[in-house]
Amino acid sequence: MSKLRTVQVLGGGSAGSSAHVGSLAAGLVARGVQVTVCAPAELDRAYDFSGTGARFVPVPRRSDPAAVAALRAGCAGADVVHAHGLHAAVRAGLALGGRRTPLVLTWHTRAYAEGARSRLLHLLERRAARAAAVVLGTSSDLVDRARHRGARDARLAPVAVPAPRSPALLHGGKVRAELGAVGRPLLISVGGLVPHRGYGTLLDAARMWRRLDPVPLLVIAGEGRERSALQRRIRNEDLPARLVGSRDDIAELLAAADLAVLPSRWEARSVPAQEALRLGVPLVATAVGGVPELVGDAAELVPYGNAEALARVVARLLGDPAARERMAAAGRVQAASWPTEDDTIAQVLSVYDELTQPLAPRGK
Repeated sequence: MSKLRTVQVLGGGSAGSSAHVGSLAAGLVARGVQVTVCAPAELDRAYDFSGTGARFVPVPRRSDPAAVAALRAGCAGADVVHAHGLHAAVRAGLALGGRRTPLVLTWHTRAYAEGARSRLLHLLERRAARAAAVVLGTSSDLVDRARHRGARDARLAPVAVPAPRSPALLHGGKVRAELGAVGRPLLISVGGLVPHRGYGTLLDAARMWRRLDPVPLLVIAGEGRERSALQRRIRNEDLPARLVGSRDDIAELLAAADLAVLPSRWEARSVPAQEALRLGVPLVATAVGGVPELVGDAAELVPYGNAEALARVVARLLGDPAARERMAAAGRVQAASWPTEDDTIAQVLSVYDELTQPLAPRGK
């Protein structure tokens, strides 16, 4: 029997979706599946898809005919094409053309737009959802959204991400010294510096934390178009906050923190939230999207955009070490309940098998 041939397609490739594709490729190859990854060349350098045993085909981010042609060549002979993200699904649909190859879409996250761009986003979501034989949503609200956009078959498929290194290998004291948080509480927030991440609200809360003694230091790790505006606020308002840019030591930053903070307008299965709970770092997050089902009772949840509620919860937890200890223990228990990488790979393989099995003949 010939090997199952799959193609994994990434467009821009967020950190979460790229890490998932790397994990999926390694797991599928280990199970005897032939895997091709089609993605921008820089993602292979960052995530080493080739090192998993998968074949890598570089495909530019743009959607011009040359990029679609490169993707079409990469998908030739595939039994299943699996796109990760809306743009990847639309491009994969174009590349497949009239072929009968089934397309699977994993809808990892949600985009935001206003005005005319909002209408374009709606069309993109509808086109991607309808192009796929099966849509796998990483949170329940994404499954509902896919159904509303016309998906023929939408299912919940929580994505597992690789676990961070053991806390025993993380050097919190060194990290705190580097950040300037010796003798004061350290708060860590991780994510791109874009409007829907809620960093404006987080800085509003940081202004209130100046009344605490000692004053906690807020460190935000990430890059994006809001950096200049956020840095200007920190400087002009003399806020106890630092922007440290993109980092490749997120686990180390989180392990050093007294609290992790996730102030987003929306999240699916937030990777920083998963890392924080696995490491036993107490988490304060907004009650949005897939966050409540991800964290259960193991984190403190606040309404999105409510700086006073966020500041109040953080101040209470900083003054209550016993509560933080309880949250740390609850976080590890919650993390142990999440699907493993093996669970994720098994679910994806079952979908592939379902789509590639010939229909049984009807009884007379």
